[in-house]
Amino acid sequence: MNRPLCFVLMPFGVKPDFNNALVNFDVVYRDLIAPAIVEAELEPLRADEEVAGGIIHKPMFERLILCEYAVADLTTANANVFYELGLRHAVRPSSTISIFSDTSRLPFDVAPIRALPYKLNAAGEPANLANDKQNLVARLTEAKRAATNDARSPVDSPIFQLVEDFPDTQRLKTDVFRERVRYSTEVKNRLTKARGAGVAAVREIEHEIGDVAHEESGVVIDMFLSYRAVSAWQAMIDLTDRMSRPLAATVLVQEQLALALNRVGRDGEAEHVLSDLIARRGASSETCGILGRVYKDRWVKAVEAGDSFLARGWIDKAIAAYKQGFEADWRDAYPGINLVTLMEIREPPDANSARLIPVVTYAVERRIASGKPDYWDYATLLELSVLARDETRAVAALGDALACMRERWEAESTAYNLRLIREARARRGENLAWTMQVEDALKRRARADV
Repeated sequence: MNRPLCFVLMPFGVKPDFNNALVNFDVVYRDLIAPAIVEAELEPLRADEEVAGGIIHKPMFERLILCEYAVADLTTANANVFYELGLRHAVRPSSTISIFSDTSRLPFDVAPIRALPYKLNAAGEPANLANDKQNLVARLTEAKRAATNDARSPVDSPIFQLVEDFPDTQRLKTDVFRERVRYSTEVKNRLTKARGAGVAAVREIEHEIGDVAHEESGVVIDMFLSYRAVSAWQAMIDLTDRMSRPLAATVLVQEQLALALNRVGRDGEAEHVLSDLIARRGASSETCGILGRVYKDRWVKAVEAGDSFLARGWIDKAIAAYKQGFEADWRDAYPGINLVTLMEIREPPDANSARLIPVVTYAVERRIASGKPDYWDYATLLELSVLARDETRAVAALGDALACMRERWEAESTAYNLRLIREARARRGENLAWTMQVEDALKRRARADV
């Protein structure tokens, strides 16, 4: 028997609240919201993280409208969550449970809503899990019991509460919708396996789907990133051309398209895509970081061609792009580590890196302490340790990074950066043999099955 679906409206990842304290929403979902939904004998369904920052598509509207129940986390007053909550309130008089962390405050417009608070600890994770989970289970069970017994559910929509004679929502058929959700989950599971088998396996799934322009955006994005995982750069470019125009225009797709264009040697097009994003949406750590990689690759080509003057120009442009990305968000160590690495590689080295390395180190250490760390967090610590000539710390970070590696190109990218550092120091007469061993370990892991 199928359980009723409960859609979860909430931010993703680690985000600051009103007091600038970090909240780990992934842990809140994993440890509090999802278990409470399951205990209430409902099936949790979360929005696709990949498109949370982009345009809302037909499948998202279907989930908002057709899911029998919903939980909305109003912490941080996230714009997407509030937009989705408004849609939900417009079509559903009840069965939407609002929650928020006790470190935040509800904006005036939603202050009258009967919302459940939950407690957070200093790490931004649930602090009173048993009690808060049971409160949410009780509220979901209350809504479920009212619907099951055909009783009058507590009206939680301000529209239905305050606007007299607002029409009742028609009974919505969810059979087709439920099948689409099940299909989406199945395809994503198959793509996870295909990433380990190679580009042919991913391409086979795309051929089965057919016209991706009419496919659910979450499935298309997962396929797009699966091609990236197997370094199928041209396939990413080709898939972008077949996407629906609104999805192809999202920031995530445009950034990753630029990454792919640069990898196949179309760096001029990649630079145009990224510069246009910055002009329209402003600088971000990710956009500027990828632009920095474009300039960095041009620097490598100039060095290999023996053009020292051109090389100097490109490495300075790369440093400027990474610096702009790091200044856009000091919490993101990705552009920061590339910035200080290029400052070290530059001839002569940029002495300002000594001021920035502690900032980058703090950013990645806070990331590791406040959320579930990933490969890039430990790879950043590894690169910082090599820059600091700290073999002991580098070896420890290497082990953590290898254990978290998901895709081959991750280790390849780190090994590439470490080689650039080693070669720059060798030109200055410094030879640290242990760094070569670290590179070799990364290369072996990149060649192995992930």
